[in-house]
Formats: sequence, structure tokens, C-alpha cells
Amino acid sequence: MLDFPRWKVLGVVLLCLVGVLFAIPSLVPASQVAKWPGIFPSARVNLGLDLAGGSQLLLEADTRDVAKQRLEQMEETIRVGMRRASPKIEIGDISTAGGRLSFMVRDPSQLDAAVEFARNQTQPVGLGPRDWDVRVVDQNRILMVPTQAGLDAALDMAMATAREVVYNRVDPEGTKEVTVIRQGERRILVEVPGLQDPEGLKKLLGKTARLEFKLVDLAADPAQVQQGRAPAGSQVLPMSEGGGKIAVLRRAIVSGDQLINAQQGFDSNTNAPVVNITFNSAGGRAFARVTQQNVNKPFAIILDNVVLSAPNINEPILGGSAQIMGSFTVQSANELAVQLRSGKLPVELKVIEERTVGPELGADSIRLGAIASIVATAAVIAFMLITYGRFGVYATIALILNALLILGIMAILNTTLTLPGIAGFVLTIGAAVDANVLINERIREELKRGRKILDALDTGYREASTAIFDANITNVIAAGIMYWFGSGPIRGFAVVLGIGIITSVFTAVNVTRMLVALWARKARPRELHI
Repeated sequence: MLDFPRWKVLGVVLLCLVGVLFAIPSLVPASQVAKWPGIFPSARVNLGLDLAGGSQLLLEADTRDVAKQRLEQMEETIRVGMRRASPKIEIGDISTAGGRLSFMVRDPSQLDAAVEFARNQTQPVGLGPRDWDVRVVDQNRILMVPTQAGLDAALDMAMATAREVVYNRVDPEGTKEVTVIRQGERRILVEVPGLQDPEGLKKLLGKTARLEFKLVDLAADPAQVQQGRAPAGSQVLPMSEGGGKIAVLRRAIVSGDQLINAQQGFDSNTNAPVVNITFNSAGGRAFARVTQQNVNKPFAIILDNVVLSAPNINEPILGGSAQIMGSFTVQSANELAVQLRSGKLPVELKVIEERTVGPELGADSIRLGAIASIVATAAVIAFMLITYGRFGVYATIALILNALLILGIMAILNTTLTLPGIAGFVLTIGAAVDANVLINERIREELKRGRKILDALDTGYREASTAIFDANITNVIAAGIMYWFGSGPIRGFAVVLGIGIITSVFTAVNVTRMLVALWARKARPRELHI
């Protein structure tokens, strides 16, 4: 028992000091932490939505949007690819009816080359089928049908990208400690602590921010355009102002994918709010080439299939930058800039559930949680002191260190404390002394059997440790399963429970053993009251 070397003592003390040091910022006001020197830790335990208050949105993806985009992209790929093939493959009568792409090969001798090109545009999905099924019908017509495996893979990729885009829009600076997680195949949960107005959040996430620059089709008949009809190769889109319609070429000059920056600014002539955008090198070259070739012709600036404006190209735009004008306020221009910087949403998201938690409810939860924690801790401490005397004091020290270590580790890991997390914290406090009870009762048994004091202490810790580790391993497994399969509150509970189990074993076994060893080495007790 007395064999507790100096390096072990230093290691245990150092770990405890580090944990306590990282726990302190979470126990003092944030305004005080901000005044501390930079060498001291400043990370705090984040409070979840149910404690800090805030807004929660549940978003659901429109799967039809993914299928539609894939169809449009494949149509454009086939058009461009067949035209650029050597020799050129003449196709016509292109149709996307029924969610399938079909086109006719005018020259039967080019049918095999066209089929090979079409099949080369498809990709295998894992070890299963390809994402498109390509076959020939009616002798000279090629039919491309998206497979279910391809649609599922495209949706999964779109949702993964959408989660990243949503996170970047909600927290572009990375300072709000927001929660953005996928729920199931088609849903994304967004939680923003401290935000009491979900309308602004809904507006920010409600647009896909699909920005495109397209040439206006001057050959289209205005009367036909107002009826929603456009020539082949063009499309009719609504204007954001005036309620009219305009025909634009389907092929985009550049798109939002080629942006590298977007900032709110003001027009030099009218001082109206605008959005200044900068293209990457490829986008800048494409924009310069098209504007050089189409001077004195209009082009449309399109956001989410709505034409914001259709200015005239007075001269070539060679600088790799442009300006988006419209009926903007400073706030709406800022929101659009954030949306464009964070990237377009690959799929349309709709709000299907929203919830706002007031800060008063969060404050009440914190107060009641703190009361529960204090009462539980005080009751456990009183029981241990009355039952085990000196060893109850050691258990109390371990209990307090355990609570501080939990806070310190949560701050280091940047985890979020939720209301279920407080329940896990209280549960951990109650269960933390289990190990000490096992150890103390085993020491009692060894003393009753007639062992000497030091032998009883050593045997008590050694024999009880096996049962302690076995019992807590099962608890850690349970916490891990809850974290892996759960979400939201369940994960919050599992995080605190898992951390608490690990720290309670460390403090109950290692810390108390160190304290008992130091006392026994110094006092050399002749009798033991436990």
C-alpha cells in the first residue's frame, strides 16, 4: 500500500491541476475570463439550446430537386459532349419527360459511338449497379434512366454538402457554437443558442443561392415569352421586379460555383446597396470572353431561377468581378453575400418544424440543475463522512475533483452541456462514490479477518479495483452506444455520463489511494476506524 512512487504522485497531482485549471473558466463570468492573460485557458463549457435559449429548425430536403438537377446536368453534358466529339455526333429530339433523358441519333452509323459516350458519363455506385441505365430503343434513340442506387447516392452526397453549407451560413465565423446535424436521410437539424428570432434564420436558409449569369434570348417572341413559351435552347424565368417574364439561354456564362468572394457594398452612382462578387480565374476568363463577344447585348443575373436584373453589356468586363444590383437593403445584401460565400445549397430545404426556447427557461433550467447538483453532492458527502470518517473525507475530495474534472474535460473537448447533460452530471455524482464504498467495505472485511492495517488497505484497493473496472466498462459501453445511435439530448446525456465514468474511476481509485498512501506512510496508524 505504501508503494506509491513519487512519479505517480506527481502525475496524479498534475492531471488534477490541469483539469481544475480548465474547469475554472466555466465557473466564473465570461466578462472576467476575457480579462485574463492569454497564457491561461479560456475555453468554457458551451450551453445547449435548452439552457442558453435560442432557435431550432428542422429542415427537410426536396428529393425531387436532386433528381431534377441530375437530369439537367446530364442533358447539358450530353449536348456539349456530342457537339464536341470528333467527329461531331448529331443528335436531336432531346426529351426529359418522365424523369428520363432520351435523344435521337440522326446518323445511324454514329449510334455505337453515342452509346459509348453516354455510358462513359455514368458511374458505378459502390459494388452495385451504375447510377444511370443506358439502352437503345426504337433503333436510333438512346434512353438514359437514373437508377435508384444512383439517386440514393446523389441524395446522400447532396445532404452531406447541404449540411456543410447550412453550417457555413449560420456560423460563417465559427464562433456561435451552433449545432447542425443530419437526422435520417432527408433532414437536417439546426440549433442556434442565443438566437430568439428564427425568421432571420429561416430567410438565410430558405434560399438555395444558386447564382447564374445567362445571356438574354433576343430572338424570343415577347408575346410567347409572357405565355411561358421559349425557343429551343432557352427558358422563361420570372423577373424579381415588375412581375414580368424574360427568356434566357439555358447555358450559363458563369455560375456561383466559380465565385471566390462576395461582399455587401454600395453602388458608386446611386449609393444603393449592392453585392460585389469576384470570380475565380476560370470564371473570370469565361465572363470576360462572353462579354467581349456580346457587347451591347443584355445578360441576366439569376438567383434561384429568378432574374434579379438584366443589365446591358456596355463594354467587356475584364477584371474578374461584377456587381449584383436589385431592390436590396443593407441587411438583405449582407444575407445574399453570406449565402454566396458559403456556396449554393445542392438541394432545396424546407422548414418543417421550428422551436424557440426563451433565455428565461434556460436560466430556470440552469438554476434548478445547479440546485439538484448541490443537493446531491451535499447528501453524498454527508453520507460518506458519517459512514467512513477519515476515508469519507478522502472520498469527498475525490468527489469534488471528479466534478471539476468533468467540467475541465468538457471545456477542452468543446462539448455542449444540455439539460439531459445536467441529469447525467447529477447521476455521475451519485455513482462516483460507488467505487469508494466498494473499497472501504472491502477494507472493513479484511480488517475483520484479522489482517494488519497496511495489508488490509492494500488488499482492499487491489481486490476492489477489479470489480470497479468491470462494472464501469459496461457503463462506458452503454454510454458509447447511446452516443453512437442517439442524437440531440441523448448524445448530451451520453457525453457527460461517459466523461463522468472515466473521471470517477480515476479519482475514486487513484486519487484516494494516493491520499491514503501518503497518510499511512506518514502516520503509521496502529488502529483503523472505518
